[in-house]
Amino acid sequence: MPNCLTLKKSNCKNCYKCIRHCPVKAIRFSGNQAHIIGNECILCGQCFVVCPQNAKEIVDETEKAKVLLQSGDPVIVSLAPSFIANYDGVGINAMRKALKKLGFYDVEETAIGATIVKTEYERMLRENERDIIITSCCHSINLLIQKHYPAALEYLADVVSPMQAHCKDIKARFPNAKTVFIGPCVAKKDEAEHYEGIVDAVLTFEELTEWLKAENIELDKEVDNDICSRARFFPTTGGVLKTMAQDIPGYSYLALDGVDNCIAALEDIISGKVHKCFIEMSACVGSCIGGPVMEKYHRSSAVKDYIAIADYAGTKDFEVSQPKAVELKKSFEFIEQRAPMPSDIEIQNVLRQMGKFKPSQELNCGSCGYNTCREKAIAICQGKAEISMCLPFLKDKAESFSDTIVNNSPNGLIVLNENLEVQQINTAARKIMNIRSANDILGDQVIRILDPTVFMNVLKTGRNIRDERVYLAEYKRFVEQTVVYDKDSRLLIAIMRDITDEQNEREKKENISRQTIEVADKVVDKQMRIVQEIASLLGETAAETKIALAKLKESIQDE
Repeated sequence: MPNCLTLKKSNCKNCYKCIRHCPVKAIRFSGNQAHIIGNECILCGQCFVVCPQNAKEIVDETEKAKVLLQSGDPVIVSLAPSFIANYDGVGINAMRKALKKLGFYDVEETAIGATIVKTEYERMLRENERDIIITSCCHSINLLIQKHYPAALEYLADVVSPMQAHCKDIKARFPNAKTVFIGPCVAKKDEAEHYEGIVDAVLTFEELTEWLKAENIELDKEVDNDICSRARFFPTTGGVLKTMAQDIPGYSYLALDGVDNCIAALEDIISGKVHKCFIEMSACVGSCIGGPVMEKYHRSSAVKDYIAIADYAGTKDFEVSQPKAVELKKSFEFIEQRAPMPSDIEIQNVLRQMGKFKPSQELNCGSCGYNTCREKAIAICQGKAEISMCLPFLKDKAESFSDTIVNNSPNGLIVLNENLEVQQINTAARKIMNIRSANDILGDQVIRILDPTVFMNVLKTGRNIRDERVYLAEYKRFVEQTVVYDKDSRLLIAIMRDITDEQNEREKKENISRQTIEVADKVVDKQMRIVQEIASLLGETAAETKIALAKLKESIQDE
Protein backbone atom coordinates (compact mmCIF):
# COMPACT_ATOMS: atom_id res chain seq x y z
CA MET A 1 0.00 0.00 0.00
CA PRO A 2 1.33 3.50 -0.78
CA ASN A 3 2.73 5.08 2.36
CA CYS A 4 0.75 8.27 1.85
CA LEU A 5 -2.61 6.46 1.81
CA THR A 6 -3.96 4.42 4.69
CA LEU A 7 -7.18 2.49 5.21
CA LYS A 8 -9.46 2.34 8.24
CA LYS A 9 -10.61 -1.25 7.80
CA SER A 10 -13.43 -1.01 10.33
CA ASN A 11 -15.11 1.68 8.23
CA CYS A 12 -15.04 -0.19 4.93
CA LYS A 13 -18.62 -1.29 4.22
CA ASN A 14 -17.90 -3.36 1.10
CA CYS A 15 -19.75 -0.96 -1.18
CA TYR A 16 -17.26 -1.21 -4.09
CA LYS A 17 -17.55 2.52 -4.78
CA CYS A 18 -13.78 2.90 -4.63
CA ILE A 19 -13.13 0.18 -7.21
CA ARG A 20 -15.83 1.62 -9.49
CA HIS A 21 -14.04 4.97 -9.51
CA CYS A 22 -10.47 3.66 -9.55
CA PRO A 23 -9.32 4.17 -13.17
CA VAL A 24 -6.69 1.40 -12.93
CA LYS A 25 -8.59 -0.95 -10.57
CA ALA A 26 -5.71 -0.91 -8.08
CA ILE A 27 -7.88 -2.08 -5.19
CA ARG A 28 -8.04 -5.60 -3.85
CA PHE A 29 -10.97 -6.98 -1.84
CA SER A 30 -10.45 -9.61 0.79
CA GLY A 31 -12.59 -10.47 3.79
CA ASN A 32 -15.13 -7.82 2.72
CA GLN A 33 -12.45 -5.15 3.05
CA ALA A 34 -10.74 -2.93 0.46
CA HIS A 35 -6.95 -2.93 0.19
CA ILE A 36 -4.92 -0.59 -2.04
CA ILE A 37 -2.43 -2.39 -4.29
CA GLY A 38 0.73 -0.30 -4.00
CA ASN A 39 2.51 -1.35 -7.18
CA GLU A 40 -0.61 -0.63 -9.26
CA CYS A 41 -1.99 2.52 -7.56
CA ILE A 42 -1.33 5.83 -9.35
CA LEU A 43 -2.34 7.92 -6.31
CA CYS A 44 -5.01 9.86 -8.19
CA GLY A 45 -6.95 10.05 -4.91
CA GLN A 46 -10.32 9.13 -6.39
CA CYS A 47 -10.89 6.42 -3.77
CA PHE A 48 -10.32 9.07 -1.09
CA VAL A 49 -12.76 11.46 -2.72
CA VAL A 50 -15.64 9.03 -3.31
CA CYS A 51 -15.44 6.84 -0.17
CA PRO A 52 -18.78 7.33 1.65
CA GLN A 53 -17.36 5.97 4.92
CA ASN A 54 -14.16 8.06 4.91
CA ALA A 55 -12.27 4.78 5.12
CA LYS A 56 -9.36 6.12 3.03
CA GLU A 57 -7.00 8.49 4.82
CA ILE A 58 -4.08 10.58 3.59
CA VAL A 59 -1.04 10.46 5.87
CA ASP A 60 -0.76 13.81 7.65
CA GLU A 61 2.72 15.38 7.50
CA THR A 62 1.95 18.34 9.74
CA GLU A 63 4.12 16.97 12.53
CA LYS A 64 6.92 16.37 10.04
CA ALA A 65 6.74 20.04 9.01
CA LYS A 66 6.77 21.12 12.66
CA VAL A 67 9.92 19.08 13.24
CA LEU A 68 11.55 20.86 10.30
CA LEU A 69 10.61 24.21 11.83
CA GLN A 70 12.30 23.18 15.07
CA SER A 71 15.53 22.24 13.28
CA GLY A 72 16.80 25.81 13.21
CA ASP A 73 17.23 25.83 9.43
CA PRO A 74 15.08 28.18 7.35
CA VAL A 75 11.97 26.34 6.13
CA ILE A 76 10.51 27.77 2.93
CA VAL A 77 7.09 26.92 1.52
CA SER A 78 6.47 26.18 -2.13
CA LEU A 79 2.77 27.03 -2.46
CA ALA A 80 0.86 25.44 -5.35
CA PRO A 81 -0.80 28.03 -7.64
CA SER A 82 -4.21 26.42 -7.03
CA PHE A 83 -4.20 28.04 -3.56
CA ILE A 84 -6.07 31.07 -4.92
CA ALA A 85 -8.99 28.75 -5.79
CA ASN A 86 -8.88 26.99 -2.43
CA TYR A 87 -8.59 30.15 -0.31
CA ASP A 88 -11.08 32.54 -1.85
CA GLY A 89 -9.82 36.11 -2.01
CA VAL A 90 -6.47 35.36 -0.35
CA GLY A 91 -3.35 36.28 -2.35
CA ILE A 92 0.27 35.24 -1.93
CA ASN A 93 1.15 38.10 0.40
CA ALA A 94 -1.69 37.20 2.78
CA MET A 95 -0.63 33.53 2.67
CA ARG A 96 2.97 34.51 3.36
CA LYS A 97 1.90 36.59 6.34
CA ALA A 98 -0.14 33.73 7.85
CA LEU A 99 2.47 31.04 7.27
CA LYS A 100 5.24 33.14 8.76
CA LYS A 101 3.17 33.21 11.94
CA LEU A 102 3.41 29.40 11.92
CA GLY A 103 7.20 29.76 11.88
CA PHE A 104 8.06 29.43 8.19
CA TYR A 105 10.96 31.52 6.91
CA ASP A 106 9.25 32.46 3.68
CA VAL A 107 6.54 31.46 1.20
CA GLU A 108 6.98 31.38 -2.57
CA GLU A 109 4.73 30.26 -5.43
CA THR A 110 5.33 26.89 -7.09
CA ALA A 111 4.47 28.76 -10.28
CA ILE A 112 8.10 29.92 -10.25
CA GLY A 113 9.09 26.30 -10.76
CA ALA A 114 6.38 26.01 -13.42
CA THR A 115 8.07 28.79 -15.37
CA ILE A 116 11.35 26.89 -15.24
CA VAL A 117 9.67 23.68 -16.42
CA LYS A 118 7.77 25.23 -19.29
CA THR A 119 10.95 26.91 -20.50
CA GLU A 120 12.68 23.51 -20.51
CA TYR A 121 9.75 22.06 -22.50
CA GLU A 122 10.20 24.81 -25.09
CA ARG A 123 13.94 24.03 -25.33
CA MET A 124 13.23 20.31 -25.81
CA LEU A 125 10.86 21.05 -28.66
CA ARG A 126 13.34 23.39 -30.32
CA GLU A 127 16.51 21.36 -29.89
CA ASN A 128 15.45 17.71 -29.63
CA GLU A 129 13.93 15.85 -32.51
CA ARG A 130 11.32 14.01 -30.46
CA ASP A 131 8.20 12.65 -32.06
CA ILE A 132 5.95 12.86 -29.01
CA ILE A 133 6.43 14.60 -25.68
CA ILE A 134 4.14 13.99 -22.70
CA THR A 135 4.42 16.46 -19.85
CA SER A 136 5.72 15.08 -16.55
CA CYS A 137 4.20 17.68 -14.22
CA CYS A 138 1.52 15.30 -12.90
CA HIS A 139 2.99 12.54 -10.74
CA SER A 140 -0.17 10.42 -11.11
CA ILE A 141 0.25 10.43 -14.90
CA ASN A 142 3.91 9.53 -14.48
CA LEU A 143 2.89 6.57 -12.28
CA LEU A 144 0.20 5.58 -14.79
CA ILE A 145 2.82 5.30 -17.52
CA GLN A 146 5.45 3.69 -15.28
CA LYS A 147 3.08 1.01 -13.97
CA HIS A 148 0.51 0.43 -16.68
CA TYR A 149 1.85 1.79 -20.00
CA PRO A 150 5.63 1.31 -19.92
CA ALA A 151 5.71 1.28 -23.73
CA ALA A 152 5.04 5.04 -23.54
CA LEU A 153 7.92 5.77 -21.14
CA GLU A 154 10.13 6.96 -24.00
CA TYR A 155 7.64 9.77 -24.68
CA LEU A 156 7.44 10.99 -21.08
CA ALA A 157 9.40 14.23 -20.70
CA ASP A 158 12.46 13.47 -18.54
CA VAL A 159 12.02 16.74 -16.67
CA VAL A 160 11.35 17.43 -12.99
CA SER A 161 7.93 18.64 -11.92
CA PRO A 162 7.26 22.30 -11.07
CA MET A 163 7.30 21.35 -7.36
CA GLN A 164 10.75 19.82 -7.71
CA ALA A 165 12.08 22.57 -9.97
CA HIS A 166 10.99 25.22 -7.48
CA CYS A 167 12.38 23.41 -4.43
CA LYS A 168 15.68 22.86 -6.26
CA ASP A 169 15.74 26.58 -7.03
CA ILE A 170 15.03 27.46 -3.38
CA LYS A 171 17.84 25.23 -2.15
CA ALA A 172 20.19 26.72 -4.74
CA ARG A 173 19.46 30.18 -3.35
CA PHE A 174 19.33 29.08 0.31
CA PRO A 175 21.81 26.18 0.63
CA ASN A 176 20.75 25.18 4.16
CA ALA A 177 17.01 25.62 3.58
CA LYS A 178 14.34 23.00 4.02
CA THR A 179 11.35 22.97 1.67
CA VAL A 180 7.67 22.18 2.27
CA PHE A 181 5.24 21.91 -0.63
CA ILE A 182 1.57 22.72 0.02
CA GLY A 183 -1.05 21.79 -2.56
CA PRO A 184 -4.16 19.80 -3.55
CA CYS A 185 -2.45 16.54 -4.52
CA VAL A 186 -2.00 13.15 -2.83
CA ALA A 187 0.62 11.98 -5.33
CA LYS A 188 3.02 14.81 -4.44
CA LYS A 189 3.61 13.13 -1.07
CA ASP A 190 4.82 10.02 -2.88
CA GLU A 191 6.88 12.04 -5.36
CA ALA A 192 8.66 13.87 -2.54
CA GLU A 193 9.34 10.60 -0.74
CA HIS A 194 10.58 8.77 -3.84
CA TYR A 195 12.92 11.50 -5.07
CA GLU A 196 14.72 12.26 -1.81
CA GLY A 197 16.55 15.46 -0.97
CA ILE A 198 14.42 17.86 -3.02
CA VAL A 199 11.15 18.31 -1.11
CA ASP A 200 11.37 17.68 2.63
CA ALA A 201 7.63 17.55 3.43
CA VAL A 202 4.29 17.83 1.65
CA LEU A 203 1.10 19.23 3.16
CA THR A 204 -2.39 19.33 1.69
CA PHE A 205 -4.59 22.40 1.81
CA GLU A 206 -6.77 20.61 4.38
CA GLU A 207 -3.77 19.97 6.62
CA LEU A 208 -2.74 23.62 6.35
CA THR A 209 -6.26 24.82 7.12
CA GLU A 210 -6.43 22.63 10.24
CA TRP A 211 -3.00 23.86 11.39
CA LEU A 212 -4.00 27.51 10.95
CA LYS A 213 -7.24 26.88 12.81
CA ALA A 214 -5.40 25.17 15.68
CA GLU A 215 -3.13 28.22 16.01
CA ASN A 216 -6.08 30.66 15.69
CA ILE A 217 -4.52 32.30 12.63
CA GLU A 218 -6.93 33.88 10.17
CA LEU A 219 -6.13 34.58 6.54
CA ASP A 220 -6.49 38.18 5.43
CA LYS A 221 -8.71 38.80 2.42
CA GLU A 222 -6.10 40.45 0.28
CA VAL A 223 -5.42 39.78 -3.39
CA ASP A 224 -2.21 41.16 -4.88
CA ASN A 225 -1.67 41.60 -8.60
CA ASP A 226 1.49 40.77 -10.50
CA ILE A 227 1.70 40.79 -14.27
CA CYS A 228 4.80 38.58 -14.14
CA SER A 229 2.87 35.48 -13.07
CA ARG A 230 1.58 33.79 -16.21
CA ALA A 231 2.57 30.35 -14.86
CA ARG A 232 -0.23 30.64 -12.32
CA PHE A 233 -2.33 29.08 -15.11
CA PHE A 234 -0.54 25.74 -14.60
CA PRO A 235 -3.20 24.17 -12.30
CA THR A 236 -5.89 24.43 -15.01
CA THR A 237 -6.52 22.19 -18.01
CA GLY A 238 -4.26 23.50 -20.78
CA GLY A 239 -2.45 25.69 -18.26
CA VAL A 240 0.97 24.47 -19.40
CA LEU A 241 0.13 25.25 -23.01
CA LYS A 242 -1.13 28.72 -22.07
CA THR A 243 2.35 29.63 -20.91
CA MET A 244 4.25 28.08 -23.83
CA ALA A 245 5.17 29.34 -27.26
CA GLN A 246 3.40 26.90 -29.55
CA ASP A 247 5.46 27.72 -32.63
CA ILE A 248 7.27 24.51 -33.60
CA PRO A 249 6.36 23.71 -37.23
CA GLY A 250 4.50 20.43 -37.71
CA TYR A 251 3.74 19.94 -34.04
CA SER A 252 0.27 19.62 -32.56
CA TYR A 253 -0.35 20.82 -29.01
CA LEU A 254 -2.97 19.00 -26.96
CA ALA A 255 -4.21 19.20 -23.36
CA LEU A 256 -5.97 16.20 -21.75
CA ASP A 257 -7.47 15.88 -18.28
CA GLY A 258 -8.93 12.87 -16.49
CA VAL A 259 -7.23 9.48 -16.34
CA ASP A 260 -9.64 7.85 -18.78
CA ASN A 261 -8.87 10.41 -21.49
CA CYS A 262 -5.16 10.06 -20.85
CA ILE A 263 -5.38 6.26 -21.04
CA ALA A 264 -7.16 6.50 -24.41
CA ALA A 265 -4.41 8.79 -25.69
CA LEU A 266 -1.65 6.50 -24.38
CA GLU A 267 -3.20 3.52 -26.17
CA ASP A 268 -3.32 5.51 -29.41
CA ILE A 269 0.30 6.58 -28.94
CA ILE A 270 1.50 3.03 -28.28
CA SER A 271 -0.43 1.73 -31.30
CA GLY A 272 1.28 4.32 -33.52
CA LYS A 273 -1.76 6.46 -34.27
CA VAL A 274 -0.25 9.70 -32.90
CA HIS A 275 2.85 11.55 -34.11
CA LYS A 276 4.50 14.97 -33.79
CA CYS A 277 2.49 15.96 -30.76
CA PHE A 278 3.13 17.74 -27.46
CA ILE A 279 0.57 16.47 -24.95
CA GLU A 280 -0.18 18.04 -21.59
CA MET A 281 -1.70 15.34 -19.35
CA SER A 282 -3.42 15.79 -15.99
CA ALA A 283 -4.95 12.95 -14.00
CA CYS A 284 -7.60 15.13 -12.39
CA VAL A 285 -10.56 16.45 -14.36
CA GLY A 286 -9.99 20.19 -14.54
CA SER A 287 -6.30 19.56 -13.71
CA CYS A 288 -4.95 20.53 -10.26
CA ILE A 289 -7.91 22.71 -9.30
CA GLY A 290 -9.91 19.47 -9.43
CA GLY A 291 -7.37 17.76 -7.18
CA PRO A 292 -8.50 15.24 -4.57
CA VAL A 293 -7.35 17.38 -1.67
CA MET A 294 -8.81 20.66 -2.77
CA GLU A 295 -10.91 21.22 0.32
CA LYS A 296 -14.24 19.45 0.05
CA TYR A 297 -16.49 22.48 -0.14
CA HIS A 298 -14.61 23.57 -3.29
CA ARG A 299 -14.89 20.35 -5.27
CA SER A 300 -18.08 21.23 -7.12
CA SER A 301 -17.07 24.74 -8.23
CA ALA A 302 -14.84 24.12 -11.26
CA VAL A 303 -15.96 27.22 -13.17
CA LYS A 304 -15.55 29.48 -10.13
CA ASP A 305 -12.12 28.03 -9.43
CA TYR A 306 -10.95 28.52 -13.02
CA ILE A 307 -12.12 32.14 -12.96
CA ALA A 308 -10.19 32.69 -9.72
CA ILE A 309 -7.04 31.30 -11.36
CA ALA A 310 -7.53 33.31 -14.56
CA ASP A 311 -8.15 36.56 -12.66
CA TYR A 312 -5.03 36.02 -10.54
CA ALA A 313 -2.69 34.99 -13.37
CA GLY A 314 -0.52 37.61 -15.03
CA THR A 315 0.45 38.05 -18.66
CA LYS A 316 4.23 37.57 -18.43
CA ASP A 317 6.58 34.95 -17.07
CA PHE A 318 8.20 35.07 -13.66
CA GLU A 319 11.75 36.30 -13.77
CA VAL A 320 13.78 33.19 -13.02
CA SER A 321 17.34 31.97 -13.31
CA GLN A 322 16.95 29.08 -15.72
CA PRO A 323 19.08 26.07 -14.65
CA LYS A 324 20.99 23.97 -17.14
CA ALA A 325 18.99 21.19 -18.76
CA VAL A 326 21.04 18.51 -17.01
CA GLU A 327 19.99 19.93 -13.63
CA LEU A 328 16.33 19.43 -14.57
CA LYS A 329 16.71 15.83 -15.72
CA LYS A 330 14.50 13.22 -14.13
CA SER A 331 14.48 9.49 -14.79
CA PHE A 332 11.40 7.31 -14.85
CA GLU A 333 11.77 3.58 -14.34
CA PHE A 334 9.31 0.84 -15.18
CA ILE A 335 7.43 -0.32 -12.07
CA GLU A 336 6.57 -3.97 -12.50
CA GLN A 337 3.19 -5.32 -11.43
CA ARG A 338 3.19 -8.55 -9.44
CA ALA A 339 -0.09 -10.08 -10.58
CA PRO A 340 0.35 -12.33 -13.65
CA MET A 341 -2.24 -12.42 -16.40
CA PRO A 342 -4.32 -15.63 -16.08
CA SER A 343 -4.89 -18.00 -18.98
CA ASP A 344 -8.16 -18.16 -20.91
CA ILE A 345 -8.94 -21.51 -19.27
CA GLU A 346 -8.52 -20.00 -15.78
CA ILE A 347 -10.72 -17.05 -16.75
CA GLN A 348 -13.43 -19.35 -18.16
CA ASN A 349 -13.37 -21.47 -15.00
CA VAL A 350 -13.98 -18.39 -12.86
CA LEU A 351 -16.73 -17.15 -15.18
CA ARG A 352 -18.50 -20.49 -14.75
CA GLN A 353 -18.19 -20.16 -10.96
CA MET A 354 -19.88 -16.77 -11.34
CA GLY A 355 -22.75 -18.44 -13.19
CA LYS A 356 -21.60 -17.13 -16.58
CA PHE A 357 -21.72 -20.19 -18.85
CA LYS A 358 -22.16 -18.27 -22.11
CA PRO A 359 -21.49 -14.70 -23.33
CA SER A 360 -25.17 -13.72 -23.07
CA GLN A 361 -24.95 -14.24 -19.29
CA GLU A 362 -22.08 -11.76 -18.99
CA LEU A 363 -24.19 -8.72 -18.15
CA ASN A 364 -21.20 -6.36 -17.70
CA CYS A 365 -23.36 -4.31 -15.33
CA GLY A 366 -20.40 -2.86 -13.43
CA SER A 367 -21.96 -3.32 -9.98
CA CYS A 368 -18.78 -5.02 -8.77
CA GLY A 369 -16.68 -2.05 -9.89
CA TYR A 370 -15.20 -3.71 -12.98
CA ASN A 371 -16.29 -2.70 -16.46
CA THR A 372 -16.88 -6.26 -17.68
CA CYS A 373 -17.45 -9.70 -16.20
CA ARG A 374 -14.23 -10.83 -17.88
CA GLU A 375 -12.23 -8.07 -16.13
CA LYS A 376 -13.79 -9.19 -12.87
CA ALA A 377 -12.84 -12.83 -13.59
CA ILE A 378 -9.25 -11.77 -14.27
CA ALA A 379 -9.20 -9.86 -10.97
CA ILE A 380 -10.48 -12.96 -9.15
CA CYS A 381 -7.71 -15.06 -10.73
CA GLN A 382 -5.19 -12.45 -9.56
CA GLY A 383 -6.55 -12.51 -6.02
CA LYS A 384 -7.89 -8.96 -6.23
CA ALA A 385 -11.62 -9.70 -6.19
CA GLU A 386 -14.11 -12.21 -4.82
CA ILE A 387 -16.92 -14.05 -6.61
CA SER A 388 -19.39 -12.69 -4.05
CA MET A 389 -18.81 -9.16 -5.40
CA CYS A 390 -21.11 -9.96 -8.35
CA LEU A 391 -24.56 -8.54 -7.57
CA PRO A 392 -26.47 -10.49 -10.27
CA PHE A 393 -24.68 -13.66 -9.10
CA LEU A 394 -25.70 -13.05 -5.48
CA LYS A 395 -29.23 -12.10 -6.52
CA ASP A 396 -29.68 -15.21 -8.64
CA LYS A 397 -28.16 -17.39 -5.93
CA ALA A 398 -30.39 -15.89 -3.25
CA GLU A 399 -33.49 -16.14 -5.45
CA SER A 400 -32.65 -19.72 -6.40
CA PHE A 401 -32.15 -20.67 -2.76
CA SER A 402 -35.32 -18.85 -1.74
CA ASP A 403 -37.34 -20.38 -4.58
CA THR A 404 -36.10 -23.85 -3.66
CA ILE A 405 -37.30 -23.39 -0.10
CA VAL A 406 -40.59 -21.77 -1.07
CA ASN A 407 -41.50 -24.22 -3.83
CA ASN A 408 -40.59 -27.27 -1.79
CA SER A 409 -42.31 -26.17 1.38
CA PRO A 410 -45.26 -28.39 2.35
CA ASN A 411 -47.10 -25.28 3.51
CA GLY A 412 -48.93 -22.98 1.15
CA LEU A 413 -47.34 -19.54 0.80
CA ILE A 414 -49.00 -16.48 -0.70
CA VAL A 415 -47.40 -13.01 -0.81
CA LEU A 416 -49.57 -9.93 -1.36
CA ASN A 417 -48.74 -6.26 -1.72
CA GLU A 418 -50.67 -3.56 0.12
CA ASN A 419 -53.17 -3.46 -2.73
CA LEU A 420 -53.92 -7.11 -1.97
CA GLU A 421 -52.48 -8.19 -5.31
CA VAL A 422 -50.82 -11.60 -5.46
CA GLN A 423 -47.04 -11.21 -5.82
CA GLN A 424 -45.99 -14.80 -5.25
CA ILE A 425 -47.67 -18.14 -4.72
CA ASN A 426 -45.98 -21.49 -4.25
CA THR A 427 -46.84 -24.98 -5.42
CA ALA A 428 -48.46 -26.07 -2.14
CA ALA A 429 -50.80 -23.07 -2.15
CA ARG A 430 -51.78 -23.71 -5.77
CA LYS A 431 -52.56 -27.31 -4.87
CA ILE A 432 -54.81 -26.23 -2.00
CA MET A 433 -56.78 -23.92 -4.29
CA ASN A 434 -56.60 -26.02 -7.47
CA ILE A 435 -54.67 -23.34 -9.39
CA ARG A 436 -52.90 -24.78 -12.40
CA SER A 437 -50.19 -22.12 -12.88
CA ALA A 438 -48.87 -19.21 -10.83
CA ASN A 439 -49.29 -16.96 -13.88
CA ASP A 440 -53.05 -17.51 -13.65
CA ILE A 441 -53.20 -15.41 -10.48
CA LEU A 442 -49.99 -13.35 -10.19
CA GLY A 443 -50.80 -9.64 -10.24
CA ASP A 444 -54.51 -10.21 -9.67
CA GLN A 445 -56.55 -9.33 -6.58
CA VAL A 446 -56.55 -12.03 -3.91
CA ILE A 447 -60.35 -11.89 -3.84
CA ARG A 448 -60.26 -14.08 -6.95
CA ILE A 449 -59.09 -17.01 -4.85
CA LEU A 450 -59.66 -16.15 -1.17
CA ASP A 451 -61.84 -14.10 1.12
CA PRO A 452 -59.79 -10.88 1.57
CA THR A 453 -61.32 -10.02 4.97
CA VAL A 454 -58.49 -11.48 7.04
CA PHE A 455 -55.86 -9.66 4.96
CA MET A 456 -57.70 -6.37 5.21
CA ASN A 457 -57.96 -6.73 9.00
CA VAL A 458 -54.26 -7.47 9.41
CA LEU A 459 -53.33 -4.55 7.15
CA LYS A 460 -55.68 -2.22 9.00
CA THR A 461 -54.87 -3.21 12.58
CA GLY A 462 -51.25 -4.28 12.17
CA ARG A 463 -52.00 -7.33 14.33
CA ASN A 464 -50.90 -10.59 12.82
CA ILE A 465 -53.07 -13.73 12.78
CA ARG A 466 -51.43 -16.98 13.84
CA ASP A 467 -52.57 -20.62 13.49
CA GLU A 468 -56.22 -19.81 12.82
CA ARG A 469 -58.31 -22.80 11.64
CA VAL A 470 -60.29 -21.90 8.55
CA TYR A 471 -62.58 -23.92 6.28
CA LEU A 472 -62.25 -22.96 2.61
CA ALA A 473 -65.71 -24.00 1.52
CA GLU A 474 -65.19 -23.53 -2.24
CA TYR A 475 -62.12 -25.76 -2.14
CA LYS A 476 -63.50 -28.11 0.53
CA ARG A 477 -60.27 -27.69 2.44
CA PHE A 478 -59.44 -27.10 6.07
CA VAL A 479 -56.30 -24.98 6.67
CA GLU A 480 -54.40 -23.63 9.64
CA GLN A 481 -53.72 -20.08 8.57
CA THR A 482 -51.09 -17.49 9.63
CA VAL A 483 -51.13 -13.97 8.12
CA VAL A 484 -48.18 -11.63 8.77
CA TYR A 485 -47.61 -8.03 7.63
CA ASP A 486 -43.96 -7.12 7.00
CA LYS A 487 -43.68 -3.34 7.36
CA ASP A 488 -40.18 -3.11 5.88
CA SER A 489 -41.11 -4.78 2.59
CA ARG A 490 -44.75 -3.61 2.81
CA LEU A 491 -45.96 -7.11 2.02
CA LEU A 492 -48.57 -9.46 3.47
CA ILE A 493 -47.48 -13.08 3.82
CA ALA A 494 -50.02 -15.87 4.25
CA ILE A 495 -48.89 -19.32 5.39
CA MET A 496 -51.49 -22.06 5.07
CA ARG A 497 -51.06 -25.60 6.40
CA ASP A 498 -53.49 -28.01 4.81
CA ILE A 499 -55.15 -29.90 7.68
CA THR A 500 -57.98 -31.42 5.62
CA ASP A 501 -56.80 -35.00 6.15
CA GLU A 502 -56.29 -34.35 9.85
CA GLN A 503 -59.74 -32.84 10.13
CA ASN A 504 -61.33 -35.73 8.24
CA GLU A 505 -59.51 -38.23 10.46
CA ARG A 506 -60.64 -36.35 13.54
CA GLU A 507 -64.24 -36.32 12.35
CA LYS A 508 -64.00 -40.04 11.53
CA LYS A 509 -62.77 -40.77 15.04
CA GLU A 510 -65.52 -38.60 16.49
CA ASN A 511 -68.12 -40.52 14.46
CA ILE A 512 -66.72 -43.84 15.63
CA SER A 513 -66.76 -42.64 19.22
CA ARG A 514 -70.31 -41.42 18.88
CA GLN A 515 -71.45 -44.70 17.33
CA THR A 516 -69.67 -46.66 20.06
CA ILE A 517 -71.40 -44.64 22.73
CA GLU A 518 -74.77 -45.16 21.08
CA VAL A 519 -74.20 -48.94 20.85
CA ALA A 520 -73.05 -49.03 24.46
CA ASP A 521 -76.13 -47.13 25.54
CA LYS A 522 -78.37 -49.56 23.70
CA VAL A 523 -76.58 -52.57 25.22
CA VAL A 524 -76.87 -51.08 28.69
CA ASP A 525 -80.56 -50.35 28.18
CA LYS A 526 -81.17 -53.87 26.93
CA GLN A 527 -79.21 -55.40 29.81
CA MET A 528 -81.15 -53.35 32.29
CA ARG A 529 -84.39 -54.59 30.84
CA ILE A 530 -83.20 -58.21 31.00
CA VAL A 531 -82.09 -57.72 34.59
CA GLN A 532 -85.43 -56.28 35.45
CA GLU A 533 -87.24 -59.15 33.74
CA ILE A 534 -85.05 -61.72 35.49
CA ALA A 535 -85.64 -60.01 38.76
CA SER A 536 -89.33 -60.04 38.15
CA LEU A 537 -89.31 -63.72 37.29
CA LEU A 538 -87.16 -64.52 40.26
CA GLY A 539 -89.55 -62.65 42.50
CA GLU A 540 -92.63 -64.67 41.37
CA THR A 541 -90.77 -68.01 41.66
CA ALA A 542 -89.57 -67.21 45.18
CA ALA A 543 -93.11 -66.40 46.30
CA GLU A 544 -94.49 -69.61 44.86
CA THR A 545 -91.64 -71.59 46.44
CA LYS A 546 -92.35 -69.98 49.79
CA ILE A 547 -96.01 -70.90 49.62
CA ALA A 548 -95.22 -74.49 48.59
CA LEU A 549 -92.71 -74.93 51.40
CA ALA A 550 -95.10 -73.47 53.90
CA LYS A 551 -97.77 -75.93 52.86
CA LEU A 552 -95.26 -78.78 52.98
CA LYS A 553 -94.23 -77.71 56.50
CA GLU A 554 -97.80 -77.56 57.64
CA SER A 555 -98.59 -81.00 56.25
CA ILE A 556 -95.50 -82.46 57.91
CA GLN A 557 -96.51 -80.85 61.23
CA ASP A 558 -100.01 -82.18 60.89
CA GLU A 559 -98.63 -85.65 60.56
